[in-house]
Amino acid sequence: MGAGADLLKLLESEAKHGSAQQRVAMTKIREGAKDGHAISEMMRHQKPFFPPLMVVMTRVGETTGKLERTMLALSEHYAQQYTLRQNFLRAIAWPGLQLLIGIGVVSLMIWIMGVLTAPTGGQMTDMLGFGLRGPKGVLIFWSYIAVVVAVFGGIYFAVRKNVGGIQNVVPLVYQIPKIGSAIQTITLARFAWTLSLSLDAGINPIDSTRLSLDATDSSYYRSGAKPAEEAIRGGATLSEALNETHLFPEEFITQIEIAELSGTDAESIDRLARDYDERAKGAMQTIAGVASAVIWMGVSMFLIFMIFRIFGNIMGFYQQGFEPI
Repeated sequence: MGAGADLLKLLESEAKHGSAQQRVAMTKIREGAKDGHAISEMMRHQKPFFPPLMVVMTRVGETTGKLERTMLALSEHYAQQYTLRQNFLRAIAWPGLQLLIGIGVVSLMIWIMGVLTAPTGGQMTDMLGFGLRGPKGVLIFWSYIAVVVAVFGGIYFAVRKNVGGIQNVVPLVYQIPKIGSAIQTITLARFAWTLSLSLDAGINPIDSTRLSLDATDSSYYRSGAKPAEEAIRGGATLSEALNETHLFPEEFITQIEIAELSGTDAESIDRLARDYDERAKGAMQTIAGVASAVIWMGVSMFLIFMIFRIFGNIMGFYQQGFEPI
């Protein structure tokens, strides 16, 4: 777009790349744009492929004539999010692989104990002490693992969907050493970036605040939209309105206030957003490090437990051998 390329040709080019879902979505947008429809309108019809933030910001960019600038900012934002996610996955990949290898080794031992027979006849001794042998034992072992995975998956789903208002415990999560402050920093970075982009695009403070709270992807922060709106309508500044939500740390509120006093909201908050983007990178590294350490500890404890189980069974045989007849 910045080079003056035709929009329809750009959309046609994008429709030839990516996943099948992306190609279908971009084809629909191109067809709509060719018929005179706004890009944001066509994006809205392709939900949930396009995030709400992208749809709203595209509409604002079209309305204000800043579509090129808005798209550039969005691309930087999503590239940053993608990089953070990839770095996190790379950090936990090796410990996760080791955990899978450990599970595979135990599964193999269970299977072998069921298909082989002892030299004296009968079943082989249960070296693991679980009472699991053969293919059936492997399936039972995997079912135990599936239950554990399901529990963690259920917790993740409950937090994402705010089941039973579980996100109200977010302040307690923030008190967890290292990981709590890291999660808060990443959330504030999302908020600050969206707020900066919204104000720069010409969106009014009320809608900018609501959009930014929604961008945190947290029902805990979304709950602050109404008190913030009421405060702004009552004549409060942006920092005062955010303070009324009782969601943000004092340091963040102070930085917003300084940004308001030092220049235009969009420019000053943009600097704040870039600062928090840098903090978010460090925060993601912290979370990845903690997650990696937890997986390492899980693997170590699992292997140590298995070793002691096997060693205990072997020692039991020796004790039986030394008992008087």
